[in-house]
Amino acid sequence: MAVRWRHCDTTTHSARNLGFMFDEHLTFSDQISSVSKSCYYTIFVSFAVSVHTSIPKQFPPSPLPLFTPSLTRPTATLYHNLPKSQITRLQPIQNSLARAVVKAPKSSHITPILRSSHWLKIAECIVYKLLSLIYKVLTTTQPSYLHNLITVQPPRSTRSSPLVTLASPSTSSSLRITDRSIPVCFPSSLESTPGFPPSTTH
Repeated sequence: MAVRWRHCDTTTHSARNLGFMFDEHLTFSDQISSVSKSCYYTIFVSFAVSVHTSIPKQFPPSPLPLFTPSLTRPTATLYHNLPKSQITRLQPIQNSLARAVVKAPKSSHITPILRSSHWLKIAECIVYKLLSLIYKVLTTTQPSYLHNLITVQPPRSTRSSPLVTLASPSTSSSLRITDRSIPVCFPSSLESTPGFPPSTTH
């Protein structure tokens, strides 16, 4: 699906919205490439500044604002269920950024650095943001356009009855566009996270 601008014969296979580059197949390959290019460039220039004292210290800005918004805003859930090959493109960016922040050598092991900085790894961060969004929708019924896409199943007389479960759309439902759609990924995420969330009443 190419985007055609009004009064213009030019078409494009990706467009920016909500701070994301949306491509025709929703792979977010262009988005990840854009984030990668911006962050690596800024990390490189930051290193140059630290080496060459003649460059003003206020330039360039920290690479943190370039990378963290894509994983701390609710739009981070757009990365959910992307192919693993795409997610693994983001992890080296975070690793380089974490080493740059603590001024650790490139050869240093990344896990202790992330742990000491209280940073989740990319895949963990995406799951955390998705579960946070699910909890918000269940407890506040907002935003309404997301709440209208889910169906809370009635509690069952079982040991797990205090837990909330969501109904998954049938395989023939028009809501099952992809396993990344809200009606599909919300229930599957709850099923894969035992004990979350506790029962809530509205």
